[in-house]
Amino acid sequence: MSTRNLDKLFDPSSIAVIGASNKKGSVGYILLRNLIGAEYQGIVYPVNVSAQSVQGIQAYASISQVPRKIDLAIIAVPAKNVPQTVRECGETGVAGAVIVSSGFKEIGKEGRKLEEEVKSIAESYGVRIVGPNCLGYIRPAMNLNATFAHVIPPAGRVAFFSQSGALGTAILDWAAANNIGFSAFVSVGSMSDVDFGDLIDYFGADPHTSSIILYIESITDARKFMSAARHFAKSKPIIVVKSGRTARSALAAASHTGAIAGDDTLYSAVFRRAGVVRVDQIEDLFDASEALSRVSSPRGPRLGIVTNAGGPGVMASDRLLHLGGELAEISPETDEKLRAALPGFAARGNPVDVAGDADAARYAAAAQALMDDPNIDGVLAILTPQAMSDPTGTARALVEVSRSHQLKPLLTSFMGEIKVADALRVLRAAHVPTFGTPEDAVGAYMYMYQYTRNLANLYETPADILPDFEPDRDAVKKVFLEVARQGRSILSEPEAKAVLDAYLIPVVRTIVATNPDECSAAAEEIGFPVAIKILSHDITHKSDVGGIALNVRSAPEAANQFTKITERVKAAKPDAEIIGVSVQAMSRGGYEVILGSKKDPTFGPAMMFGMGGTGVELYRDVAVDFPPVNQALAQSMIQSTKVSQLLRGYRGKAPVDMVALEQALVKMSYLLVDFPEILEMDINPLQVRSDGVCALDARIVIEPKDVRKIMLPGAHLMISMYPSKYRWEFPVDGDDVTIRAIKPEDEPIWSDMIESLSPATAEYRFFGPIKEVTKSMLVRYCHIDYDREIALAAIREPKGKKKKMMLGVARLTIETSNVEEGEFAIVVRDAYQRKGIGSKLMDALIQAARDRHVREIRGYVLAANPGMTRFAEDLGFDVRPGEEPEVRELVLRL
Repeated sequence: MSTRNLDKLFDPSSIAVIGASNKKGSVGYILLRNLIGAEYQGIVYPVNVSAQSVQGIQAYASISQVPRKIDLAIIAVPAKNVPQTVRECGETGVAGAVIVSSGFKEIGKEGRKLEEEVKSIAESYGVRIVGPNCLGYIRPAMNLNATFAHVIPPAGRVAFFSQSGALGTAILDWAAANNIGFSAFVSVGSMSDVDFGDLIDYFGADPHTSSIILYIESITDARKFMSAARHFAKSKPIIVVKSGRTARSALAAASHTGAIAGDDTLYSAVFRRAGVVRVDQIEDLFDASEALSRVSSPRGPRLGIVTNAGGPGVMASDRLLHLGGELAEISPETDEKLRAALPGFAARGNPVDVAGDADAARYAAAAQALMDDPNIDGVLAILTPQAMSDPTGTARALVEVSRSHQLKPLLTSFMGEIKVADALRVLRAAHVPTFGTPEDAVGAYMYMYQYTRNLANLYETPADILPDFEPDRDAVKKVFLEVARQGRSILSEPEAKAVLDAYLIPVVRTIVATNPDECSAAAEEIGFPVAIKILSHDITHKSDVGGIALNVRSAPEAANQFTKITERVKAAKPDAEIIGVSVQAMSRGGYEVILGSKKDPTFGPAMMFGMGGTGVELYRDVAVDFPPVNQALAQSMIQSTKVSQLLRGYRGKAPVDMVALEQALVKMSYLLVDFPEILEMDINPLQVRSDGVCALDARIVIEPKDVRKIMLPGAHLMISMYPSKYRWEFPVDGDDVTIRAIKPEDEPIWSDMIESLSPATAEYRFFGPIKEVTKSMLVRYCHIDYDREIALAAIREPKGKKKKMMLGVARLTIETSNVEEGEFAIVVRDAYQRKGIGSKLMDALIQAARDRHVREIRGYVLAANPGMTRFAEDLGFDVRPGEEPEVRELVLRL
């Protein structure tokens, strides 16, 4: 997660075109011509082994002969020559390279080997690479066209990254024709080095970029992508269109989860967890980007529509309901406003039809009434140019209406071309989103709401539903070691249930029987009625081979069912080795759901929740997310399924124990975090009742060779795990205090600490007063991406009448431009200062920094805070003058 050298790669002052050519139509010719023709202000050097000049500019035989240090090399030479060319670039100190040459991994094994060689050479010299097999990039505001595309779009505030060069050129042409501007266009090619995560990190911090759009075919480094997208999606909308919605074949999957959670389902879940908006079509990229970058996102799905024609209003309504939006219910107060503003023949429902003869004032009055209604989250104004219409005047009036509510979006659709051209210019100049059709406007509105909902779900404050959770990890490891020793990958049902029991997920009592008499005795011991199921390592889905008998009500029937089940299974699957049967109590009442997981080679373990039982693959009513999962994320998974309506209580039936269900999901998340050897897992069905949950069947598949493998904790996850290893305990004034990493569940006690700070302490920490603790602050300081920063909190544990309290926090943010440096900050409650808490927090933070291989940490302190300066000096920090006279810089080399 480093943006090292990307400044020089994407903002170069000197460029060398290696492979520049005088041959018209060649890539080397077009690359040099584009740089010169775009009037790029930096220095351009052609490099050509045989020509003394290229297109009238002095050429050099090699990069080493260029008379100055080069920031960016554009390489357009045959693939076989690229490794040596990159080596020469590294030896001469080139910071970055765009490799447009093809002939690498896209052609097969030999090309892949060549690409790996290029990457290895570049890494050894610290050269950052875009490509190979890419189009290059464009920075319109810099007049920099480092591509062989013929079109340079106007400057704008949208950064566009494409995995397809051909599609990129088509979109550039379309965008130029429609006057759509970009802050950057990057064709990523094979992404051997710079990938989507790097680009989001770099352009997310770019002040000239307000939104990011992506065309994705695949993600190579999921963890880097997720970290960058989650970090910037809060402030800059990221919109994605992904090709290839067809899932890979799941015929060989050993679980329901493996069969259901295909590629596209996982990608959708990745984008949702990252706070990214996924759209269906290329055109939607720009519609959603325009809307999200120009106005606030709606807080809900309730849309108010005002129109001067009935048909378009109906079409907008149909589209809204189809996409899951809501036609807002107009309040009585708003209805009175509409009654006063509209003629008697106008329709005051939603959509509000102001009639074809509406002038600008009538239009504005209706739109303003809807904007003022608290029951409405956003407004769409539709205009069809009629004889009495004044499109331009109406546009000006709507601009004023849009300014009356900065936190509520107003979207427009002025249909037509010639008659509304001036009106469209007025709307666009005022940054009011406008769309060619009502359906497009509604689609953009729902994408905006998707953005709001994704972020809200992502950063909802979770309840601490497992405060003292201590699973028996040793028992699980023992089961996995024995399975691996036997050369198996699939656990038996009793083994799988033992794993769940070790993680405190309730399981139905189960007894293994190997003959009819044992089956009869087991049934009597458990109590009737019972369920009897085949037990075989070779049987995946028991019901498919007649391997289940339900509601067995007597000992003779149990013995008889043993014989019948084994005979049916032998007939259906003669090669299966039958161990016996499992006998378990028949559980009545409640609903059946599935909890499952699948380990994906790109995204790591994915979790699934949905309707369970034998119909799970038929109904596919499932939600997917990724560990680690907390209570809020578990709740969101459950609520996004249709079965959740039954679980909450349906048609007079009692609701189930939702907390127990959320706990089961969170416990499964812990299991997947702790054991990377788990490949697939089903708890199907998990019975959910009003008094709790119970796993009736379970299946776990592991990778035997990974059981004994030593892995870095969390390395198999796409999302950084909570660093539980950071934990220290010590007494303060007779109270037990724990230093540990902060987590989202700490929002209430972090807020309480900040609100307790004196004005002076708050100013010392935040360099200004804190008027109120906002949700955005809670997200920023409690929802931590531990790949980017570490925040350690000193917590006073509850004791007697004393409640849990946060006493202080020390935080280290890792620099993305140099992962060996970090910036620290610390604050301690006023009442607990000078009690040694700050020293212990800083000692812990320095240890964490060393664990991350950080070599230097720095902090900034006001000159008016000499106590902090002395404190830092005692810890070994150097005190240096800051860039501003009232600030001191504290630096510690580790």
